[in-house]
Amino acid sequence: MAGEMRNYEVVYILRPDLDEVQRREKMNKVETLIAQEGGQVKKTEEWGQRILAYEIEHFREGYYVLVNFSLPAERVESFQQRLGMDDAFLRYQVIRVDEET
Repeated sequence: MAGEMRNYEVVYILRPDLDEVQRREKMNKVETLIAQEGGQVKKTEEWGQRILAYEIEHFREGYYVLVNFSLPAERVESFQQRLGMDDAFLRYQVIRVDEET
């Protein structure tokens, strides 16, 4: 039985050396991982290529994406672990979003 669905958002930074096709594949991968964990994507916003605050893995820029989604609370850790296995993601952060905001 699935637990309580909660709202989350994840901001992730993709390597800037990915071409458009590779970038789309990684964005689709995030949506697929959410679905596989029993969640649902609500909205995806591409923020585009931006300069990083500090160098990460010898990159000074990254491609930022924000995804709003719902997911059972007990599946968030699994989602994060699976996302962290891909080297194309320089950084990511999952945040629980309050219902009121």
